[in-house]
Order: sequence, then structure tokens, then C-alpha cells
Amino acid sequence: MPTSFGTRENRGLILSLACFVIVVAGMRAAQPLLVPFLLAVFIAIICSGPLHWLQNKRVPTALAVLIILLSMIGAGVTVLALVGTSVSDFSNAIPEYQQKLRSLTLGVLPLLERLGVQLSPGELLDYFDPGKAMQMVASTLATTGGVLTNTFLILLTVVFILLEAAEMPGKLRAASHNAESSLESFERFSTGVRQYLAIKTLVSFATGLLVTLWLLVLGLDYPLLWGVIAFLLNYVPNIGSILAAIPAVLLALVQLGPSSTVLVAGGYLAVNLLMGSALEPKLLGRKLGLSTLIVFLSLVFWGWVLGPVGMLLSVPLTMIVKIALEVQPETTWLAILLGSESPAVKNDR
Repeated sequence: MPTSFGTRENRGLILSLACFVIVVAGMRAAQPLLVPFLLAVFIAIICSGPLHWLQNKRVPTALAVLIILLSMIGAGVTVLALVGTSVSDFSNAIPEYQQKLRSLTLGVLPLLERLGVQLSPGELLDYFDPGKAMQMVASTLATTGGVLTNTFLILLTVVFILLEAAEMPGKLRAASHNAESSLESFERFSTGVRQYLAIKTLVSFATGLLVTLWLLVLGLDYPLLWGVIAFLLNYVPNIGSILAAIPAVLLALVQLGPSSTVLVAGGYLAVNLLMGSALEPKLLGRKLGLSTLIVFLSLVFWGWVLGPVGMLLSVPLTMIVKIALEVQPETTWLAILLGSESPAVKNDR
């Protein structure tokens, strides 16, 4: 017969799991509302650094927020003007690219027959159809464009978050008896998140710029579009660089031929080795790394809950959770489990 402690422990575990399932189901159901809000939080955290800098220069908070808002609108309009046509042209050309890729795939059948593998064209396309990858890219771009139709809501939410962040220290002092301790924890958390996202954004921008220049030199169509995709997916380490390279490599195979395809793939590999393996760990510090397993699980989980935008935000969201866990001594052990290194490895260095 189980003890009362054991019964309470089991009930607590079941209740926690039930609450988790309900919360996840609610998030999935509220995806149309939750995704723009999370994007707004993500943008607001990145903008909080410039906001604090302007405030330190004695710029009034309202004016500083207005400057940041106008800068965001200007940057968004510029990117939309440069990439919008490429997205439209690429989406219209998808059927042609799919047909060419399928023709190239079917060209492998004679080689497979010589190797003793008997497959019909339909079976080969069922097993391996690179045209579906192109269609997936188009669907992702369409979904992301659908989210960006809420631009006004996102920008308005960013403004309110920035204004609220400016007043947060005063509210904490008024609401908490232990205000200084709360402010110290909040400051450590916000500083860590700002530093992580600022460095990640700069490295991602450099990655997208280098990819764009390299593809422009090789003469691949829509180089700016692939650079923007490389910039966005660089927020997802390990897997993101592979996902960003797939559509550009497939397009190079159709448009430029095998030799140039190797150059395109080699360029992606070189850029990501330089940025992801050399520069970024040096800037961020290995202590801010996430376990590869956690990166993959967060990608799958947030992608399932929030769609393509959830995949984009999966690692930043998990990093924010990790930094928040590091702030409190009671939850440091959870941050260690999420990290890429054990304390024993760190102590040996």
C-alpha cells in the first residue's frame, strides 16, 4: 500500500503534467494571437539596448521610443522593398523549379538500375522528391508573410513593452518589500538577455550579408532573399544553417549546374564555420551555450506549437528561460541541465 507521501508525490506529478498539457494545448489554440505577441517581445528585447543607451544620453523616454519605432519602420520598409519582389517572383517560379528538380531526380534511375535497384519513377519521387523542399520554402514564406500582416499590432505591442520596461524599476520598488534584491535579479536577467540577443543579431546579420554577397558573385537568382533567410535561421544554431542552405543549393542545381552547386554549398559551409564555430562562441562565451539535444527538442516543440515562427524563436525563447534560471540559485541546476557543458568541464579549464 503506498504511503501518504508517495501518493501526494504521484498526485503532484500527474497534476503538473496535466497542467502542462492544458497550457500547451491553449498555446497551440491561441497561435494566431500568441505568435505576434512573442515576436513583439523578441523585438522589444533587442530594442531595449538602444532604448537604455538613449536614456543614458538624457533623451526623454517617449522620444527615445519614437526614434526606435521610426528606425524599425524604416528598416522594415527597406527590407520589404528589397525582398518583396524576390519572394513574389520565387513563389511564381516554384512549379518550374519543381519540375526541373523532378527531372533531375528521375535522371538517377538508369544509375540505380545499373546498381541493381529497381524503382519506378513514381516510387522514386515518393521516396525522394526535392521539389517538395521548394514547396516547403514557399509555404514557410507565405506563413511568415501572414504573420507580418499584423505589423501594426506587433509595433504597437513593442511600443507598450518598451514604455513599460522604462517604468518597471519604479514599479518594483513600490510593489516589493525587498525591491533592491528583485531589481538586481531583474537587471541580471535583462542584461543577459539583451547581450545574448544583441550579439546573436549582429552575427546573424553578418552571416546573411556574407551569404548574399557570395551568391551574388556566383550569379544565383534571389541572393538577397537567401541572405535574409540565412539571417533569420541563424537564430537556430546547428540546424538553422542547414535549413537555410537547402533551398539555395537546390536552386543552384537547377540554375547553375553541379559545379556551381558545390561552390554554393561550400560558401554556406565556410560562412557558418566562420560565424557559428569561431566568432559566435568567442563573443557569447561557451557558458551561454545550449545542449544540442535541447536545441533540437526546443525546435521540434516550438515549431509544433507555434509553426514556422515558433521554430525561428525556439532557441531565443529557450535561452531566455536558461538565463532566467541562472539568476536564481534555486533553479541553477535546471540551467546546468539545459547548458552545453557540465560544471566539471568548466572547472578543469
